[in-house]
This record gives sequence, structure tokens and C-alpha cells, in this order.
Amino acid sequence: MIQSIIDWVAGLPPAGIYLAIAVLAALENIFPPVPADTAAALGGFLAAQNPRLSVWIVYAVTVAGNVGSAAGVYFLARSVGEDLLASPIGKRVLSPELVAAVKLRYEKHHTWGIFLSRCLPVYRAVVPLFAGMIRIPPQKAIPAIAAASALFYGAVVMISYRLGTNWSAVKGFVAQLGAGLAAVAGLATIVIVVLIVRWKKKATRRMGGQADTGAE
Repeated sequence: MIQSIIDWVAGLPPAGIYLAIAVLAALENIFPPVPADTAAALGGFLAAQNPRLSVWIVYAVTVAGNVGSAAGVYFLARSVGEDLLASPIGKRVLSPELVAAVKLRYEKHHTWGIFLSRCLPVYRAVVPLFAGMIRIPPQKAIPAIAAASALFYGAVVMISYRLGTNWSAVKGFVAQLGAGLAAVAGLATIVIVVLIVRWKKKATRRMGGQADTGAE
């Protein structure tokens, strides 16, 4: 399926290619299985292959599409996330104590946390959603999201462009990059799970202590 999409995009006129790359880069924040790094790599490869394409425009539309959809997800989550977290289902999935603990740490390390997470598979789509739900201020969240996208996808576009017309080399680069980042994401997931368990235990002990004090 991916190869058929690549063949279809390659056959479009320049304006169509730019639009397709922007849309593919945007979709990742809505439907994570669509990899924006593949779209960025394809854009760089096609720019090297087609003299009518500008690698700088490819870079610009990739970042614009990705950041634009991430911002949309963030603001949507910001508008409905608080009510969702306050609902019975939301409290069952994420307790208010856990949300408060995560929010406290997120606010302390929001810039680096958002920036680094936006470079990792799956987390790229989760970060804008969660940042919006716990209401990280947009003047903090959006610049961090934009900076990560600009640097990460810029590197992917330019490296793919430098690899020239060798699509096998481009695919190999994307595969190695994806495998490496997936390993980092897996390690990050383990760390997050451990931290969540610790925060839950602390919250339980704190609530237990308050209950004992009230009983006295």
C-alpha cells in the first residue's frame, strides 16, 4: 500500500506533490500509522529526482502540514480534554491525582519533554493531545512542537535529498531511523510506566494518610 501511495505521489505535478506531502505529514497526528518521516523522506527523494521541485518548499510544506495538524489536535484536546478527564471514564483511566502529578512534571520540563517526544514514533501523535488535555499553555506547547518538527523533519528531508535518486538507500535510512527511534520510544515507555506506578503509590499513600487523619 505504501509503495502504491509513493508511486501515485511521484506521478503528480509539482503543486500536487507539495500538497500530497503536506497532507501525509499532517495525517500522522490524526492517524499515527501514517508515518510523517516517510512522507518527508519521499519529498526529499523526489526533489533530488525532479528539477521542477524545490527541496526547500518540500521542507516547508512538510513542517507546515505536521505542525498545523498537531496544533489543531492540541486546541481540540484543550477545549474538550478537561471535561473528558473529569468524566467517570476519564477518572477511571487517569485519576485526578495522577493527572496532577503528570501535569506538575510536564510543566517543569514541558519544553524538552514535548521536543524530545515529538521525535519518537507514536509519541509524536500523543504529545499534542496530552498537552492540550492537561492545558499546557499554547505559548509553551506550540513552539516546542514546531521546533521539534522543524529540526526532525528538516533533517529527514535533507538527508533523503542528499542520498539522491537511490530510493533503496532512502528506504534503508528511514528503516534504520525508525528502528532506532522505536527502541528509544520503548525505553521511554518503560520509564513512564515505572513513574506512573510510583506516582499512583504515592497518591494512594497520601490519600490513606488523609483518611487516617480524618478518622482520628
